[in-house]
Amino acid sequence: MTNGGPAADDQPAPTEPVADDHPAATEPLADDQPAPIEPAPIWPALAGEAGTAGEAGTAGEAGTAGEAGTAGEAGTAAVTTDPVPARRRRWPLWAALVAVVLVLTAGVPAVLLTGALRNADGGKPATAASPTENPTTLAARQVAERITAQLDKQATALLDGDRSGFVAVAAPAVRTELRRRFDALRALRVTHWQGRPSGLPTSAGRAGEWRLPVEFQFCFVVPDCQPSPMIVETRWRDGAEPRLLALAKSKSSPYVNGRFNGQPGVLPWEVSDLAVKVGKRVVVASTPAHRDRLPALLKRAEAAAKVADAYVVAGAPPDRYRIFYAGPKEWARWYGGDQPEWGAGYAVNVGGGHHEVVLAPETLGYGPALDELLRHELAHAASLPDNSYWDDSAWWLIEGLAEHAGADGQSVTRYEGLVPTRRLVKGDWNGKLDNLMPADDASDDQVTARYGIAYLAFRHLVDRFGEERAYAFFKAVVHDLRLPAQTSEEIFGESWAKLRKECVASIRAAVR
Repeated sequence: MTNGGPAADDQPAPTEPVADDHPAATEPLADDQPAPIEPAPIWPALAGEAGTAGEAGTAGEAGTAGEAGTAGEAGTAAVTTDPVPARRRRWPLWAALVAVVLVLTAGVPAVLLTGALRNADGGKPATAASPTENPTTLAARQVAERITAQLDKQATALLDGDRSGFVAVAAPAVRTELRRRFDALRALRVTHWQGRPSGLPTSAGRAGEWRLPVEFQFCFVVPDCQPSPMIVETRWRDGAEPRLLALAKSKSSPYVNGRFNGQPGVLPWEVSDLAVKVGKRVVVASTPAHRDRLPALLKRAEAAAKVADAYVVAGAPPDRYRIFYAGPKEWARWYGGDQPEWGAGYAVNVGGGHHEVVLAPETLGYGPALDELLRHELAHAASLPDNSYWDDSAWWLIEGLAEHAGADGQSVTRYEGLVPTRRLVKGDWNGKLDNLMPADDASDDQVTARYGIAYLAFRHLVDRFGEERAYAFFKAVVHDLRLPAQTSEEIFGESWAKLRKECVASIRAAVR
């Protein structure tokens, strides 16, 4: 990254988990299966096969898991249908939020969305089959029940720290991958883990083999958190104790089991070895190559969390902020990758009221600008709703609030993006706020200037009406998906047409 970041070779190359050793363990065998297997991460379990004695002895071998334990305890009326990761920009180009409206191109199999084995409140197996049920459906239901029992065994093993029990449910080819995922989840201090079939299994093309989408729900650090959900595709061999044959990675989808709660794509613990530090308000993680940088990052993130907590516009602050520092490979892979060149970080919705923050390579060398970036991204995590679906016309409001948090009370004259903002405002800016979102290939100056305009507009609302009413306006537009014109008079006592002109005049005055 440019603009003050260290040279790329200052960052050790991230280490990847043994993906090359067992490619078949993470993806179904395409040649064997006529229908492509959908995303399916980790965890399905198949027991039947006891882990080796050596496996049982390695439960604590991951230094990263033990390390985690040593840390302190830590509208618009239009709704966007295509998922879009919240953007972050390169420093001092402010980090854009990954407003994870996920790309739906991969699609979700219909069976994933039926939730046939779940009741209305989710997570519970379906009731007993009717005596007149179709024999094929009955057989599939019975397979699902046996798989559910295996998923329960695996969840118990994970929460108990039983590594060999966690992998024992799988065929040998899958076990290396499961061991790595077990270590990553334990390092993150997993406190809740549950897997349930999402629909009925279907034939995988071979006798006795079944495909099954599974919904996993998980929590980290805090036992009673609202779980984050994810749907993954799995393949099993049936038997008294079904055996897990293959896992796919999670893929982007705006729905999880029919609920409008997007999943962002592959999560860090699905594909990477992780080193983790846990504080009172923040969890920070990266690949082991960056382990020695985590203590300093945690200290700065804890300070940023104190600022971000004040930007909660509805409900309670996050139980823990989660920050993942990415090396170059991880930046291109985690949460689907595909971020703009100008990005320095982003906040991505993972469901359950949680937005995880990702920092780009080189950002740990940004000096004081890293603190501003952390405040910006954690403010996204504090202020954004769980659905993460808003019209792009609200971008200025979302980023304006985060920039306000990043500035942390400093005067407008000290705002780092003021010079590029002045050039745009005095140049060809048309005075509109609802089309400020930068293009992926925008120049650094263009990006900085658009963030600057967003900041100055939100700053005007706060200066004139106070934080309480500015936050109420944010909630109405971003959370409740109301148009500014529908809510401005109700909250501010002025029409949006008049107030928008006032914001524009204030922006032009600030950059004179």
